[in-house]
Amino acid sequence: MVEVEPWVKSRYEKLWSTFGQKRFTREEAMGALKRVGDDISDEALNLLLSNLRRNGLLSVESDLLDARRKIYMLRPPSSLREFLSRGDLEGLMKRAADLIRTRVDYEFILILLFLKRVSDKWVLEYKQAYDEALRDGLSPEEAGMEASAAVYHDFVLTDECLWDNIRKDPNRLPESFSKALKVTAEKNPELQGVIDRTDFIRFAESRENIEILRQLVELFSERRLYDVSPDILGDAYEWVLRYFAPEKAKEGEIYTPREVIRFLVEILDPKPGERVYDPCCGSGGMLILSHKHVEEEYGKERAKELFLFGQEANPKIRALCHMNLYIHDIRDAGIELGDTLLYPKHKLGFFNVVMANPPWNQDGYDGNVLKRGDFFKERFIFGFTSRQSADWAWIQHMLAMAGEAEGRVGVVIDNGCLFRGGKERDIRRKIVEADWVECVILLPEKLFYNTGAPGAIIIFRKNKPAERAGKILFINASHEYMQHPTVRKLNTLSGENIRKIDEAYKRFETIPGFSKISNLEEVRGNDYNLNVTLYVMPIEEREHISISKEFSELQKIEEERKKIGDKLKEILHKIAEVG
Repeated sequence: MVEVEPWVKSRYEKLWSTFGQKRFTREEAMGALKRVGDDISDEALNLLLSNLRRNGLLSVESDLLDARRKIYMLRPPSSLREFLSRGDLEGLMKRAADLIRTRVDYEFILILLFLKRVSDKWVLEYKQAYDEALRDGLSPEEAGMEASAAVYHDFVLTDECLWDNIRKDPNRLPESFSKALKVTAEKNPELQGVIDRTDFIRFAESRENIEILRQLVELFSERRLYDVSPDILGDAYEWVLRYFAPEKAKEGEIYTPREVIRFLVEILDPKPGERVYDPCCGSGGMLILSHKHVEEEYGKERAKELFLFGQEANPKIRALCHMNLYIHDIRDAGIELGDTLLYPKHKLGFFNVVMANPPWNQDGYDGNVLKRGDFFKERFIFGFTSRQSADWAWIQHMLAMAGEAEGRVGVVIDNGCLFRGGKERDIRRKIVEADWVECVILLPEKLFYNTGAPGAIIIFRKNKPAERAGKILFINASHEYMQHPTVRKLNTLSGENIRKIDEAYKRFETIPGFSKISNLEEVRGNDYNLNVTLYVMPIEEREHISISKEFSELQKIEEERKKIGDKLKEILHKIAEVG
């Protein structure tokens, strides 16, 4: 059975109703589709024919009289199976989430999704290479050896690593999965420390967990994941992270809403050829959406020219990040493990775009601690933070990682760092005087899973455009939100909200009640307080009242009251006469 996307299936059915298994030319296919109201373009027809051929639903041969002319013939619809849609896959994830609830770590869902995808794709690649080898004249045994070669596959897998072989013996699932992950990591060094850290043997110490694993395996075995697009598969992976984010927030895991990341990426606008860095990359959302941004703006091929780097202190989260990147078909990101504030693993001043949502008000990083770290003199040039909050230590590290000429830095941070005094005020003063602060944006409240606080975004540039020199744009976006569609207590940013804020930033202009350009003199006068509400407050909408209109309405009400009163008196008088 072949899985194809809905648009391919729809047009295949139109062609089948016209031609069946008769031969036809490209021009005849175009005419047949247009006769049924499908105004298909030349480019779309080429894509359709290529898709059908790749999925084995179309055979192609040269015209005997003209070798440059192609003749097509469809295979019957019995070989057609509908493509696994985004809704189908998210439904699968929802059923998996319902199975584990909070009893089992969601990491096991993600590792099963990853392994199922890798295995299904390997089997498809093997079949295609095997069939091609047979057509080239190799024997079945030779074709099998050829099709197993690493050159045909994303990952090297052995028989014991393939999904259908793992699930053959339901009584040995924990052992089979543990062995498969270990062997896969050995055969693919880039997966070491990513998939082999998940312990299915320990997971199965509980009889209840063994049953959960069995049900999860049967659930994932319902569908093949080889032909699912990276975008849809990636969205399913993200769905799991988002679904468990409220619970994991209580344990200290930070999940940045994708709308907030999308907004930050729009502002920083990464481009092909640039290097993007996230010093506390978590599950990789900022890097992935930077890649997608370039893909949407410049095309898939140019997106390969964007170079992604990150660092994460938590080994489990780093592993989830690696899998998330692979699921999104991003294979060459440089994600390092380690404490970024103490032991940065990437080159200083190397990046065009630096973005992060660091842990807010992280404690334990005062001067005595930071001085024990690498390159502390080059990174914390404006001073050391107090032990209570490392917000401005993170910001200084990010600034140190950005290049002098094109370096753009965006940080999602606690609103309090904009106005707190002491050491933070002193660091803030020096960075303002360096003229590196370009824009400060107050976000709406209740955007984040781990806090109801509004938060802020600060945009820094080491080399501002001349027209922005000596100026800071303040944007009060506290009213730019909509209610979250699935989490009742949360808000979110709509596409319109994001566009409005992004346009205000790019135009860099004062909009009454929304944004204001302030010069450094005004900020100095406010003692380097960057609290957005100090500079711009939303204009409260007031209802316009017409005194003459209201008085006229009042007169009408009074006349009506008098008529009702007179009528009531008349009724009472009649009642009295009868009595």
